[in-house]
Amino acid sequence: MRPFWFCFGLVATGLGIAGAILPLLPATPLFLLAAFGFARSSPRLHAWLTGHRRFGPLITDWQRHGAIARRAKVTAVVVMLVTLGAGWAAGLELWLLGVQAVAMAGAATFILTRPEPPPRSSIAATSGDSRP
Repeated sequence: MRPFWFCFGLVATGLGIAGAILPLLPATPLFLLAAFGFARSSPRLHAWLTGHRRFGPLITDWQRHGAIARRAKVTAVVVMLVTLGAGWAAGLELWLLGVQAVAMAGAATFILTRPEPPPRSSIAATSGDSRP
């Protein structure tokens, strides 16, 4: 199964990188999936991903606390609203906008009901991590 999880991690990382550039592809869930795959196949790549300057804290917050930072929550919901507004402005059919709205409402509900991580200083103090 290790080769499967390694390939899974690579594909998720590639899609996550694309999601960091493309506005409609969510990067963070893809990097979470990549971390999941690498945790089962490559300790080196898992350490690289969790130590990443931008995505590492998001992954670590999720792995340790099942938490999403407030800034990430706000960004996700704003992007959903902008995407829905862009669909409306582009003249998408009402039924398609409705499907999008229902899917985005479900995703937003999940995101907004996750706890926020503890402050970084208390994480470092309790985990032995010396990073700020």
